[in-house]
Amino acid sequence: MKRFDSGTLIPGSTWKAEAESEAEVVRRAVENLKNFHGETIVRPEMVERIKERIVDVDAKGTTKH
Repeated sequence: MKRFDSGTLIPGSTWKAEAESEAEVVRRAVENLKNFHGETIVRPEMVERIKERIVDVDAKGTTKH
């Protein structure tokens, strides 16, 4: 399982996305930026910043090392 915690990119944000694949986590994060933050264009640099912060988690949601 993969997870992105938006607080790792946007201080104070608590939104999270979890999915089996990195691609789905990125899709959900981009959708969130568009729908809830009013972004109309999400630049490739932002997508890369999101990808850099995606971590593996176990079934309990604990980050794997």
